[in-house]
Amino acid sequence: MASANNNTTTTTTNNNASIPSIDDWKKSLNVPNKNLRPQTEDVTATKGNDFEDYYLKRSLLMGIFEMGFERPTPIQEESIPIALAGRDILARAKNGTGKTAAFVIPTLEKINTNKQNIQALILVPTRELALQTSQVCKNLGKHMGIQVMVTTGGTTLKDDIIRLSDTVHILVGTPGRVLDLAGKGVADLSQAETFIMDEADKLLSPEFTPVIEELLSLFPVNRQVMLYSATFPMIVKNFKDKHMVKAYEINLMEELTLRGVTQYYAFVEERQKVHCLNTLFSKLQINQSIIFCNSTNRVELLAKKITDLGYSCFYSHARMPQNQRNRVFHDFRNGACRNLVCSDLLTRGIDIQAVNVVINFDFPKNAETYLHRIGRSGRYGQLGLAINLITYEDRFNLYQIEQQLGTEIQPIPPVIDKRLYVSHDSMNDSPQVPQRPVAQRQFNNRRHDGGEQQRNNNSHYNQRGLHKPQQVQMQQ
Repeated sequence: MASANNNTTTTTTNNNASIPSIDDWKKSLNVPNKNLRPQTEDVTATKGNDFEDYYLKRSLLMGIFEMGFERPTPIQEESIPIALAGRDILARAKNGTGKTAAFVIPTLEKINTNKQNIQALILVPTRELALQTSQVCKNLGKHMGIQVMVTTGGTTLKDDIIRLSDTVHILVGTPGRVLDLAGKGVADLSQAETFIMDEADKLLSPEFTPVIEELLSLFPVNRQVMLYSATFPMIVKNFKDKHMVKAYEINLMEELTLRGVTQYYAFVEERQKVHCLNTLFSKLQINQSIIFCNSTNRVELLAKKITDLGYSCFYSHARMPQNQRNRVFHDFRNGACRNLVCSDLLTRGIDIQAVNVVINFDFPKNAETYLHRIGRSGRYGQLGLAINLITYEDRFNLYQIEQQLGTEIQPIPPVIDKRLYVSHDSMNDSPQVPQRPVAQRQFNNRRHDGGEQQRNNNSHYNQRGLHKPQQVQMQQ
């Protein structure tokens, strides 16, 4: 009898031990270290939902958590359940607040892997953004068996045609290339149910609109259309009225600029911009920086000057061969270089969270470009710094952009507090020293022509209360 009781007890114990916890599957995930950096309300002002609340497939949840996502951001909370319900969506949210995942997650959830046809098209305006978006799709859906393809101009059309002979569930690309493939009959969109435009304001500009409308005509009548952007001009409203059915509108843009980005300007003569940039490099605690110029020629010239000063520097612009642009983007994103000089090629949607400083070497001509440029820092609610080098001719643009965006760009102070753009853990755990030239230079000791004249002519900078800094200095 005792033996029987012992057997019974043993069996009961084994059964209890074999009952899995509801969250046991999470223990096997390769989850990155928890993000302990402070975040702004751009991503933290949520309703308190979890990704599990949307009843997503476990295979998708695995990808979400392995990407380091813990809880949905405000745009994801607003967008995911509506997209899963099949509604058309018109969504406005700031750059760097999780817009891409807001449409990729519901798109992945709705893919039927038993079918071999294209089920979703994601259009973006630039090749770099296409590569980035396709990688997000692949990372989030890596446990789902979903086939993602990216296609852009500047690559071999033959390779894309061969790839489309295999199964493709989600096609990510730029409008012209996708239309080329559809026109050749190799990209069949007749059964695709989801049509997404990221950076929709750019995609609906006059250069793209005819292509967009032609692509949309290839979709079934009952398709779902979703538009996402930080700005929505009147042309977007016209598209909505013409092509969308009872679109659900999301607007998270009470203020246009990211709360975590501190904005400064420094008045300088054109010939002293490089000297000012050198001072910034030597004083700021830069993790990675993006430096914007207004033309491709100036991009290459500035990159050469930065390299001559001894700093590591990449550059990228639209005239470069696509494979070279891809390599630069890949290497910079992986931290191979601290500074990137570029044209407005990289203003749209590019997400490199290591970038904490953006410098407008040339001040942009309009508010939309300015908004997208400074949005390359302060990604996902982190801290960032935007510094604008302003000449006398730029002063009216500065004022107009402030008015249009409802923001204030402050004169650069003698000392910039590191807490405004350097995360707390970076300062305490592994502080970075300011940049130093790779090779020692005597740049700071050089006399600049016209220095005395510049000191005597400061008065013309004092209009509308804007004062030229005596010296650009930053806290070490």
